[in-house]
Amino acid sequence: MNTLNAMKPRQDAKAPVAAPSASSAAPDFASSSVPRHLARGAIGFGLIVGSIALVPVAGPATLLAAPLALIAFRGCPTCWMVGLAQTVSRGRLERQCVDGVCTLAKADPTARTNPTAKG
Repeated sequence: MNTLNAMKPRQDAKAPVAAPSASSAAPDFASSSVPRHLARGAIGFGLIVGSIALVPVAGPATLLAAPLALIAFRGCPTCWMVGLAQTVSRGRLERQCVDGVCTLAKADPTARTNPTAKG
């Protein structure tokens, strides 16, 4: 097991209040597969570039296509980039906490499951 990060609380520290896990509280921008995520990015960036490039030809009404890119990105382009990182890394790392010590380690490849994610 390769340990990337380990942290142990001080002995005199108060016990932390139980908080929701990071995976359930944090937004999930990942897709079910990398090709699907890249396709969403191509659609989003295509809508933005196309709407701006077509203004001289078809007028300012083409800018109405730009907000549709937000649907493809599930937010802004930064949200799409975060989702790309989540999609690529999904199932490769796992957090393990034992006796108040949490570590980040490579996931067991035999225990991988395909999580149901938004498309």
